Amino acid sequence: MVVLAKNEEINIARCVDALAWADEVVVVDDASTDATVALAERSGARVVNHPFESFAGQRNWALDHAGLRNEWVLMLDADEVSTAEFAEEIGRAIESAGPEVVAFRTCRKTMLDGVWLKYSDGFPVWIMRLVRRGRARFEDSGHGEVPVPAVDGDLGTIRAPFIHEAFSRGMDDWWMRHVRYAGREAKRECGQERDETPWLIFSLDASRRRRGLRSLARRVPARGAMRFFYQYILMGGFRDGPTGRRFCRMMACYESIISIRKSESLTVDRNGDP
Repeated sequence: MVVLAKNEEINIARCVDALAWADEVVVVDDASTDATVALAERSGARVVNHPFESFAGQRNWALDHAGLRNEWVLMLDADEVSTAEFAEEIGRAIESAGPEVVAFRTCRKTMLDGVWLKYSDGFPVWIMRLVRRGRARFEDSGHGEVPVPAVDGDLGTIRAPFIHEAFSRGMDDWWMRHVRYAGREAKRECGQERDETPWLIFSLDASRRRRGLRSLARRVPARGAMRFFYQYILMGGFRDGPTGRRFCRMMACYESIISIRKSESLTVDRNGDP
């Protein structure tokens, strides 16, 4: 198992301890300056260091260079936590997987103040996190990665979710990260206007539909307001109560920041400023 980390002393022990069922836990650390490394090693993980450039890049580096012993590799971030049900289903899936299966889709339960954001976060969102080493690769997309990239083989599905404690480092940290993410998303959008694929909203595959919706959202005015309407009304985020409403408002603000940063980038390009 591989865990990505940087200054995750709040989360790392919980994440590694929950992987006690695994044969091996390797933490890929990006030069943490807090107690992340010491706490990871105390929990039984092996720690390797590699500078972070992107999520997909870090995961692919781990597959190639972290000295992993096992054929199957689960990828988690330090703020994600395995559950007993998740571990049990992984065991059954790997045992029964034929040679044509190269990876598995997984899903996660995003938590905010102890509330599961079931509707406002669109559960289940399928993401490829369990891969057969040497048979599947991860792919970057903006600040994150393609949830389910194309693979040369079959994909299985792990339906039992793991836990995502996205706000465990505090709300200030969440906002600071998303301001950075917004800049990366804006830069990507400015360079990929012609490559957008809104027609994917008609796909039968849920992951491809989400890509289409993201593409369509980039084309509409007031995208922050549209994001709130989509998450809170159409996706049923109101069913998550006040916490769901707060989360939907936060994601609407994030969408607006992307729009602002994108306008700034386009203005700079037109004026020829450095």
